[in-house]
Amino acid sequence: MAIPKYNEMYVDLLNILADMEIHKSSEIKDILAAKFHVTDAEREEMLPSGRQAIFDNRVGWARTYLKKAGLIQSPARGAYQLTPDGKRALEENPSGIDNRYLERFDSFRQFKQFNGAPALPADPSSGESPQDIFDIAYQQINGALADDILSEVLGQSPAFFERLVVKLLERMGYGGSLAGAGTVVGQSGDEGIDGIIREDKLGFDVIYIQAKRWDRDKTVGRPEVQKFVGALAGQGASKGLFITTAQFTKEARGYAQKQHTTKIVLVDGQMLTRLMIEYNLGVSTEAVYEIKRLDSDFFCGSAD
Repeated sequence: MAIPKYNEMYVDLLNILADMEIHKSSEIKDILAAKFHVTDAEREEMLPSGRQAIFDNRVGWARTYLKKAGLIQSPARGAYQLTPDGKRALEENPSGIDNRYLERFDSFRQFKQFNGAPALPADPSSGESPQDIFDIAYQQINGALADDILSEVLGQSPAFFERLVVKLLERMGYGGSLAGAGTVVGQSGDEGIDGIIREDKLGFDVIYIQAKRWDRDKTVGRPEVQKFVGALAGQGASKGLFITTAQFTKEARGYAQKQHTTKIVLVDGQMLTRLMIEYNLGVSTEAVYEIKRLDSDFFCGSAD
């Protein structure tokens, strides 16, 4: 029997978790392999990148999609459990859970629209070109990765988050090669300042940082930004970065933009994860694909 597609495993994966107990990832994969009669040889078949087994990759995407829909949760790293919504889904649709069914959940629709990326077309007649499909898939993979990064960050301590922010800024080039370009102030009670980083290699200017590891659904309003502006004034600072795993309200962003004597930059959880992916912080490269096109100039001239 061929290796099943990721969406063909939804119901069986949910049934494995139907006892509402926590099950490890390795256990889930073993049970699914037995259910679909996937042989040991087939479990060793690799993706074209050679970095991951096809079966493991598809199980991973099945888990990701069910998790984004809120049907399963991950109470611990590498472990999964059915949610109340997942239990109801099994009771209502014991054999009819597919991507269309998952679309009824807001969290799943938001996930598939990450960064404005449309859903992958169901068939070639959709009018999407292969390049379009590749680009959409790339955005969705990064969307899933960004969500996983944010979950991991939220599971860490506030002190870890403060160090992460300083390290990210260093990775982005702030401070250049200057030793000690970034400093974590942390719990020293420095009037709401969590970190300081030099803006350039020579250290002519510094940026003061406030880093708040708050729940992703929390909104940061204007009062919090005002407090930060006050803390900057107390330091005689002219530049500040407020970075959080949460979201900023429209009023908070408007207030920051209106500051003239102090430059304030606001970075929310979504932008944070994009920057971490772009600057390779907390992530590793899974695969690299090259898309090539015809070089017309070569064929118009000499082939020498």
